[in-house]
Amino acid sequence: MNAAANLPDWVALLTALLVLAGSALTLIGAVGLLRLRSFYERVHAPTLGSTLGMVCIALASAIFFSATQTRLAVHELLIVIFVTITTPVTLMLLVRAALFRDNAKKDIQELEAGSKED
Repeated sequence: MNAAANLPDWVALLTALLVLAGSALTLIGAVGLLRLRSFYERVHAPTLGSTLGMVCIALASAIFFSATQTRLAVHELLIVIFVTITTPVTLMLLVRAALFRDNAKKDIQELEAGSKED
């Protein structure tokens, strides 16, 4: 017998619901990545989906392992902190790079259009 067999029903149900909610949020973010049109819209959906989905799944893991008392649920807290910090930073860096690229293309096109008129 393992520790999961002795798990209370409410813990098993809560863990299952949190894992399902986390995977659904992550799937919605992935679908948003495929369905949205512009880069700026596409980069937003998976960032939110992965962060919120990861929080739900980490919370489910913390509840499960705390209920079975096989270990302390400190690892999940660290995962949530690091992913919550790094995901928005990555999003901002990608968007700033894309804005810089778009502005540079626009400047080059304006220069080319000005040189053709002369």
